[in-house]
Amino acid sequence: MAVHVFGCNHIVLEVGDLDKAIEFYTDVFNLEPMNEGEGDAFFQLGNHQFLALFQSDDPHVDNHRHFGLMVRDDAQVAEIREKISEKYGLKPIPPFRCDFHDPWGNRIQVVDMHDESTAWLQPYEEVQKVGAKLPD
Repeated sequence: MAVHVFGCNHIVLEVGDLDKAIEFYTDVFNLEPMNEGEGDAFFQLGNHQFLALFQSDDPHVDNHRHFGLMVRDDAQVAEIREKISEKYGLKPIPPFRCDFHDPWGNRIQVVDMHDESTAWLQPYEEVQKVGAKLPD
């Protein structure tokens, strides 16, 4: 029997200050915390994935290793880029439209739905809202 991967269940990031990280991810990405434990917090990402934050005394910087978050359109990418630059003083990483390091060194890339394959997106409810369709 061959293994069939259906997607990514979760991403775990290390942060130096959990309370500030919860504020950052809630503010920048409009994520709602699912629940919290001692030294960890969880956020829903789409229908079947989640982001976990774990407090660490020694978080590291990821220069190339990163994960990508998908938002609706270029206007939302621009909104995130503006907020991380103006409110948090974070610098986008060229030449990408919206790559940056969060305050704890985790590299994040933000793309919009139109950057992705419509075949990959088809199961998502948001696809119908932006009008993406599979070719005939």
